[in-house]
Amino acid sequence: MADQAQFAEDTEQFMGSLYSAALRMTRNPSDAEDLVQETYLKAYRGYGSFKAGTNLKAWLYRILTNTFINSYRARRRHPEETELEEVEDFYLFHRLGGLEAAAAGRSAEDEVLESMTDEEVKQAVESLPESFRMAVLLADVEGFSYKEIAEIMDVPIGTVMSRLHRGRRGLQKALHEYGMARGLVAVES
Repeated sequence: MADQAQFAEDTEQFMGSLYSAALRMTRNPSDAEDLVQETYLKAYRGYGSFKAGTNLKAWLYRILTNTFINSYRARRRHPEETELEEVEDFYLFHRLGGLEAAAAGRSAEDEVLESMTDEEVKQAVESLPESFRMAVLLADVEGFSYKEIAEIMDVPIGTVMSRLHRGRRGLQKALHEYGMARGLVAVES
């Protein structure tokens, strides 16, 4: 059993990354601050049940994620809908030269991402439906394993894999559309 007196010392190092994750979830600095504050309050109250030696960062992210889902998702009346089933695998790869670009030692994603700003990539990530966006952020930005994401999101590993796959496909589609709109990619005929 963990000692609550150690709480601040043990968890302080994660505050910045939790705030960044909260900001990506809420898309609003004020809401992100509230979410982190509520997360820390819940974590402090439950710190006595935290098992020392387990992954504290994953435990905090699970509280953050659950708090976000319970508090902020309830505000939305209509769920987001998407038609990601129609997006094929390797969408960017096939549209941006495929094997020719790979043979040159550069991936299609490298070609497009070099010409995009961080804000444009951020907008593409934010355009994903919430469950897909959270899986992509936890895996590709925060670096959690499938097992850790499953624990954080309280879903089976297979669901994490599916959401991550579909989220990445949606991200590829959004980035491809951006590339076409900016003339970075030849318009398909």
